[in-house]
Amino acid sequence: MPDIAHTDRTTLLRKPERGVQDRGDIHAILDEALVCHMAFQVHGQPYAIPTLFVRVEETLYLHGSPASRALRTLKQGVPMCVTVTLIDGLVLARSMFHHSVNYRSVVVLGRASEVTDLTTKEAVLRSLVDHVVAGRASDARPPTEIELRSTTVVALPIEEASAKVRVGPPIDDEEDLGLGVWAGVVPLHLATAGSPIADPSLPPEVALPPYLSGLDSRQMSAPA
Repeated sequence: MPDIAHTDRTTLLRKPERGVQDRGDIHAILDEALVCHMAFQVHGQPYAIPTLFVRVEETLYLHGSPASRALRTLKQGVPMCVTVTLIDGLVLARSMFHHSVNYRSVVVLGRASEVTDLTTKEAVLRSLVDHVVAGRASDARPPTEIELRSTTVVALPIEEASAKVRVGPPIDDEEDLGLGVWAGVVPLHLATAGSPIADPSLPPEVALPPYLSGLDSRQMSAPA
Protein backbone atom coordinates (compact mmCIF):
# COMPACT_ATOMS: atom_id res chain seq x y z
CA MET A 1 0.00 0.00 0.00
CA PRO A 2 1.17 3.59 -0.56
CA ASP A 3 2.76 5.59 2.23
CA ILE A 4 0.50 7.75 4.38
CA ALA A 5 0.55 11.24 2.90
CA HIS A 6 2.01 14.18 4.81
CA THR A 7 -0.40 16.83 6.05
CA ASP A 8 0.29 20.13 7.75
CA ARG A 9 -0.47 18.48 11.08
CA THR A 10 1.75 15.42 10.55
CA THR A 11 4.75 17.19 9.02
CA LEU A 12 7.57 17.13 11.58
CA LEU A 13 9.07 20.53 12.30
CA ARG A 14 11.77 19.31 14.71
CA LYS A 15 14.14 16.51 13.65
CA PRO A 16 12.23 15.85 10.41
CA GLU A 17 14.84 13.25 9.45
CA ARG A 18 13.32 11.00 12.13
CA GLY A 19 9.91 11.09 10.51
CA VAL A 20 8.37 7.93 9.02
CA GLN A 21 5.40 7.86 6.67
CA ASP A 22 5.78 4.25 5.52
CA ARG A 23 2.45 2.56 6.19
CA GLY A 24 4.07 -0.78 7.03
CA ASP A 25 6.39 0.79 9.61
CA ILE A 26 3.49 2.65 11.20
CA HIS A 27 1.46 -0.56 11.34
CA ALA A 28 4.38 -2.42 12.95
CA ILE A 29 4.70 0.14 15.76
CA LEU A 30 0.96 0.11 16.40
CA ASP A 31 0.89 -3.69 16.42
CA GLU A 32 3.71 -3.96 18.95
CA ALA A 33 2.23 -1.46 21.38
CA LEU A 34 -0.41 -2.55 23.89
CA VAL A 35 -1.44 0.81 25.34
CA CYS A 36 -2.24 4.08 23.59
CA HIS A 37 -3.24 7.51 24.86
CA MET A 38 -6.33 9.08 23.32
CA ALA A 39 -6.43 12.86 23.56
CA PHE A 40 -9.50 15.06 23.12
CA GLN A 41 -11.31 18.02 24.65
CA VAL A 42 -14.52 18.21 26.68
CA HIS A 43 -15.97 21.70 27.13
CA GLY A 44 -12.58 23.19 26.32
CA GLN A 45 -10.72 21.03 28.87
CA PRO A 46 -7.99 18.71 27.49
CA TYR A 47 -7.80 15.02 28.43
CA ALA A 48 -5.36 12.24 27.56
CA ILE A 49 -6.60 8.80 28.61
CA PRO A 50 -4.57 5.56 28.43
CA THR A 51 -6.35 2.48 27.10
CA LEU A 52 -5.86 -0.80 25.28
CA PHE A 53 -6.41 -0.73 21.53
CA VAL A 54 -6.07 -2.85 18.43
CA ARG A 55 -5.37 -2.16 14.76
CA VAL A 56 -7.44 -4.05 12.20
CA GLU A 57 -6.26 -3.25 8.68
CA GLU A 58 -6.54 0.55 8.32
CA THR A 59 -8.55 1.26 11.49
CA LEU A 60 -7.76 1.65 15.18
CA TYR A 61 -10.38 0.39 17.61
CA LEU A 62 -10.81 1.61 21.20
CA HIS A 63 -13.25 0.20 23.73
CA GLY A 64 -14.66 0.80 27.18
CA SER A 65 -17.75 1.27 29.29
CA PRO A 66 -20.72 3.20 27.86
CA ALA A 67 -20.42 5.32 31.03
CA SER A 68 -16.91 6.42 30.03
CA ARG A 69 -16.79 10.18 29.48
CA ALA A 70 -14.03 9.65 26.92
CA LEU A 71 -16.00 7.23 24.76
CA ARG A 72 -19.25 9.16 25.12
CA THR A 73 -17.35 12.14 23.74
CA LEU A 74 -15.35 10.37 21.05
CA LYS A 75 -18.31 8.56 19.51
CA GLN A 76 -19.78 11.97 18.70
CA GLY A 77 -16.99 12.43 16.17
CA VAL A 78 -15.02 15.16 17.92
CA PRO A 79 -11.40 15.79 16.81
CA MET A 80 -9.05 13.40 18.58
CA CYS A 81 -5.48 12.18 18.63
CA VAL A 82 -4.13 8.72 19.47
CA THR A 83 -0.46 8.29 20.37
CA VAL A 84 1.70 5.25 21.13
CA THR A 85 5.35 5.18 22.21
CA LEU A 86 7.81 2.29 22.45
CA ILE A 87 11.03 2.98 24.39
CA ASP A 88 13.94 0.89 23.10
CA GLY A 89 16.92 2.29 24.98
CA LEU A 90 18.45 4.93 27.23
CA VAL A 91 20.91 7.09 25.28
CA LEU A 92 23.68 8.24 27.65
CA ALA A 93 25.78 11.03 26.20
CA ARG A 94 28.96 12.62 27.53
CA SER A 95 27.04 15.80 28.27
CA MET A 96 23.72 16.06 30.09
CA PHE A 97 22.39 18.18 27.22
CA HIS A 98 22.57 15.33 24.68
CA HIS A 99 21.04 12.55 26.80
CA SER A 100 18.04 11.01 25.06
CA VAL A 101 16.13 7.79 24.47
CA ASN A 102 15.77 5.54 21.46
CA TYR A 103 12.09 5.26 20.68
CA ARG A 104 9.42 4.56 18.09
CA SER A 105 6.21 6.58 18.26
CA VAL A 106 3.06 7.06 16.20
CA VAL A 107 0.47 9.83 16.15
CA VAL A 108 -2.93 9.25 14.53
CA LEU A 109 -5.31 12.19 14.05
CA GLY A 110 -8.96 12.13 13.07
CA ARG A 111 -12.50 11.59 14.23
CA ALA A 112 -13.86 8.32 15.57
CA SER A 113 -17.26 6.73 15.00
CA GLU A 114 -19.15 4.22 17.12
CA VAL A 115 -19.32 0.58 16.09
CA THR A 116 -22.93 -0.49 16.68
CA ASP A 117 -23.22 -3.72 14.67
CA LEU A 118 -22.90 -6.53 17.24
CA THR A 119 -21.19 -8.95 14.84
CA THR A 120 -18.55 -6.39 13.96
CA LYS A 121 -18.16 -5.40 17.60
CA GLU A 122 -17.55 -9.02 18.64
CA ALA A 123 -14.96 -9.47 15.87
CA VAL A 124 -13.16 -6.32 17.03
CA LEU A 125 -13.12 -7.50 20.65
CA ARG A 126 -11.76 -10.89 19.56
CA SER A 127 -8.99 -9.06 17.71
CA LEU A 128 -8.30 -6.96 20.80
CA VAL A 129 -7.96 -10.02 23.04
CA ASP A 130 -5.67 -11.69 20.52
CA HIS A 131 -3.63 -8.49 20.29
CA VAL A 132 -2.95 -8.76 24.03
CA VAL A 133 -2.14 -12.50 23.87
CA ALA A 134 -2.19 -14.24 20.49
CA GLY A 135 -4.53 -17.25 20.52
CA ARG A 136 -6.43 -16.23 23.64
CA ALA A 137 -9.71 -15.34 21.91
CA SER A 138 -10.25 -18.93 20.75
CA ASP A 139 -9.82 -20.17 24.32
CA ALA A 140 -11.91 -17.71 26.33
CA ARG A 141 -15.71 -17.55 26.46
CA PRO A 142 -17.06 -15.14 23.84
CA PRO A 143 -19.08 -12.13 25.01
CA THR A 144 -22.82 -12.45 25.46
CA GLU A 145 -25.20 -10.03 23.76
CA ILE A 146 -25.64 -8.23 27.07
CA GLU A 147 -21.86 -7.87 27.42
CA LEU A 148 -21.55 -6.60 23.84
CA ARG A 149 -24.23 -4.00 24.45
CA SER A 150 -22.45 -3.06 27.69
CA THR A 151 -19.25 -2.24 25.78
CA THR A 152 -18.68 0.83 23.63
CA VAL A 153 -16.33 0.42 20.66
CA VAL A 154 -15.18 3.31 18.48
CA ALA A 155 -13.27 3.18 15.20
CA LEU A 156 -10.60 5.67 14.13
CA PRO A 157 -9.40 5.43 10.50
CA ILE A 158 -5.62 5.53 10.02
CA GLU A 159 -5.75 8.27 7.39
CA GLU A 160 -3.76 11.10 8.96
CA ALA A 161 -0.79 9.70 10.82
CA SER A 162 2.97 9.82 11.18
CA ALA A 163 5.72 8.04 13.07
CA LYS A 164 8.93 9.32 14.61
CA VAL A 165 11.90 7.08 15.37
CA ARG A 166 15.26 7.58 17.07
CA VAL A 167 17.94 4.91 16.84
CA GLY A 168 21.66 4.72 17.41
CA PRO A 169 24.28 6.11 19.79
CA PRO A 170 24.43 9.53 21.44
CA ILE A 171 25.21 12.58 19.33
CA ASP A 172 27.82 14.44 21.36
CA ASP A 173 29.49 17.72 20.52
CA GLU A 174 32.91 17.15 18.98
CA GLU A 175 34.67 18.97 21.80
CA ASP A 176 33.16 16.51 24.32
CA LEU A 177 34.36 13.34 22.59
CA GLY A 178 37.64 13.35 24.55
CA LEU A 179 35.96 13.48 27.95
CA GLY A 180 36.57 10.45 30.13
CA VAL A 181 32.84 9.80 30.46
CA TRP A 182 31.18 6.53 29.40
CA ALA A 183 28.72 7.04 26.57
CA GLY A 184 26.43 4.63 24.76
CA VAL A 185 23.00 3.01 24.83
CA VAL A 186 21.33 0.90 27.53
CA PRO A 187 18.79 -1.28 25.67
CA LEU A 188 15.37 -1.58 27.31
CA HIS A 189 12.85 -4.38 26.99
CA LEU A 190 9.89 -2.84 28.79
CA ALA A 191 7.26 -5.36 27.71
CA THR A 192 9.04 -8.64 28.44
CA ALA A 193 6.49 -11.10 29.83
CA GLY A 194 7.11 -13.04 33.03
CA SER A 195 6.01 -16.59 33.80
CA PRO A 196 2.18 -16.94 33.90
CA ILE A 197 0.67 -17.07 37.41
CA ALA A 198 -2.47 -19.19 37.68
CA ASP A 199 -5.65 -17.88 39.29
CA PRO A 200 -5.80 -19.36 42.84
CA SER A 201 -9.31 -20.69 42.08
CA LEU A 202 -8.15 -22.51 38.92
CA PRO A 203 -8.59 -26.32 39.22
CA PRO A 204 -5.21 -28.10 39.08
CA GLU A 205 -6.26 -30.18 36.07
CA VAL A 206 -6.53 -27.08 33.87
CA ALA A 207 -3.19 -26.99 32.07
CA LEU A 208 -1.33 -23.96 30.83
CA PRO A 209 -2.46 -23.39 27.23
CA PRO A 210 0.15 -23.81 24.49
CA TYR A 211 0.01 -20.16 23.45
CA LEU A 212 1.29 -19.18 26.92
CA SER A 213 4.16 -21.67 26.94
CA GLY A 214 7.39 -19.79 26.44
CA LEU A 215 5.64 -16.42 26.66
CA ASP A 216 8.12 -15.40 29.37
CA SER A 217 10.95 -15.50 26.82
CA ARG A 218 9.12 -13.43 24.21
CA GLN A 219 10.44 -9.90 24.10
CA MET A 220 7.60 -7.69 22.93
CA SER A 221 9.79 -4.61 22.47
CA ALA A 222 12.68 -4.64 20.02
CA PRO A 223 16.17 -3.82 21.34
CA ALA A 224 17.85 -0.56 20.45
